[in-house]
Formats: sequence, structure tokens, C-alpha cells
Amino acid sequence: MEAKRIYRYVPSFSGAYGTGWKAMADNFLRLLLVVLVLVVIGSPMLGSNTNWEFDPGDFSNIPFDVTDFFKIGAIGVAAAFLGLIALLWFFLLIPVFNYGAKMMFVQAARQITPEFDMLISGFRKNYLNIVLANLLLTALIGIGIVCLIVPGIIIACRLAFTPYLVMDRNLDPIRAAEESWRLTRGHGWTIFLMGFISIFIYIAGFICFLVGVLVSDMWVKSSFAALYHSVLIEKGLLQAESVEVTEPVQGDAAANEL
Repeated sequence: MEAKRIYRYVPSFSGAYGTGWKAMADNFLRLLLVVLVLVVIGSPMLGSNTNWEFDPGDFSNIPFDVTDFFKIGAIGVAAAFLGLIALLWFFLLIPVFNYGAKMMFVQAARQITPEFDMLISGFRKNYLNIVLANLLLTALIGIGIVCLIVPGIIIACRLAFTPYLVMDRNLDPIRAAEESWRLTRGHGWTIFLMGFISIFIYIAGFICFLVGVLVSDMWVKSSFAALYHSVLIEKGLLQAESVEVTEPVQGDAAANEL
């Protein structure tokens, strides 16, 4: 029987990325499947192709007649409908999978086998909180970015734990945002540095083509989940689990006594 791998829950850049790597390696196939699901859910499936042939020197071939106005109207209505579907998709569906995936990465960081049921658990509970929290974060970060970008970066760093708190602590959006702001006090630069370095991790993943991008995404998500768990332990909201010590079987014990 193998001893449990030791995870160091240190709320630092190296501690988070080191623990994140271990969590990813220990749950590689499960987390890979999670990332693949997110890619499929987040991929736009809409597209259209309309070609009109028009010779600028031939006014008899102007591509607009009476019927074309009806075509343009129909295309406009269809575009508006598809745009509405896209908004509903990105604001009412994708956040549920994203928040569920974040909780699965937290489970991996806690050395708990990630449960695939967590991906859709938001549809059964916390659905409204997930949607509202996502809207709140989008609005606050967007407003901050408009205000000379820097405030948006600060808000994004300080509210980084909001999705985890909604799923892990069942907090409503306002309380989750407030608690995230409190928990990240003193860790803002760590979160910023992790986000900045993640850019280069993704670039390295792109260099290694699709597989590398998936591994990069798994590592980054695992690392942020590890940081969240480490901060909870630091703040006294969780206790670090003791490391399992494998006891020798009777035969081994008898051999050691000889």
C-alpha cells in the first residue's frame, strides 16, 4: 500500500503551482476530461456565409432589388435571434459548467477524487447564485477595465475566489465577493503574478499544439484551486489533513522485529 503524496498548502506562487502540478498529475485523466468538456461547451457553433457578386462598373448588376430587402430583413432577424441564443448560452449555461469545474479542481487540490457530477450540480443547486455571481464579476471587472485598466486588474485579483466560495461555501454573490475580497487581502500580488505567468504557460502549451494547451489549462486551474485551499487553511477556515502513514502488514512487522 503506497503512502499518500504530501501536498504543501502554502499560499504562495511556488506553493500553489507546485501543489497544482501534483494535483494535476494525481488526477490527470479526470481533469483532462473536465477541460475537454469545457472546450466543447465554450466553443461557438455558429457561422454563416453569404456571397454576392457585384461588378462596380456594371450598374445593371447591382445586387439589391425589392426581394433582397426582405432577405436582409430575414438575415437581420436571424442574426438577432442567434445573438440572443449566444447571450443566453454564455451567461446562463457556460458559468454553471465553469463553476462546477472549479470545484472539481478544488477537490483534486484537497486530495479528493473529483466527482464528474459536480460539473452539472449547479443546475440542481446554487444556479441563481452562479448566474448572478458571474454577472456581478463581469460587470465589476468590465467597469474597472474601462477605468484605465488597472482597477479592473485589481478587482479581478481580489475577487478571484468568488466562484470557489459560491460553490464551496454556498454563499450568495454579494457575500462571496465580500469574502473573496477579505481572503485575498495580502495575496493580491500572488494572484496577479500567477495570472501573469499563466500567459507564458499557455504560450508554451500552444507551442506544443493542442495537447500542450490542455495540460497548461489543467495546471493553471489546479494551481489557482490549490491557492484558494491554502488561503482557507491560512485564515483558519479549514484544517490541513494529516498525512497518512502506511502501517506495515503483520508479516513485515514480524520481519522488522527479527
